[in-house]
Amino acid sequence: MTASEQPGLYTYRAFIRKVYDGDTVTLDIDLGFDVVLREQKVRLLRINAPEVRGESREAGIASRDALRKRVANKWVVLRTERDKKEKFGRWLGEVWLEGECINDWMLTEGHAVSYGESGEK
Repeated sequence: MTASEQPGLYTYRAFIRKVYDGDTVTLDIDLGFDVVLREQKVRLLRINAPEVRGESREAGIASRDALRKRVANKWVVLRTERDKKEKFGRWLGEVWLEGECINDWMLTEGHAVSYGESGEK
């Protein structure tokens, strides 16, 4: 069995501290055994939300506010893709709340598009 096939690997309890935009959150990650990584930035996997600055500001703020309303100041489950950060220093992961993948919820509700559909690289 490979590491990616093991159930529960890279799955953590986390508390959402801040929502920067529709695809980036800051949270405290509970690693267990009284070990907590505080103020960690996580980029939501597979989605791209409008930016909160520039031409897409209005849509970006709406996307951010929808995500804030849904997950801010709540305990969630975080599933990370790997144990290293991406080029901007963020972890990559999925946020789950009450059994629902919030990344998918953002897509379904129209607050984000699948990564790559926006024309960005």
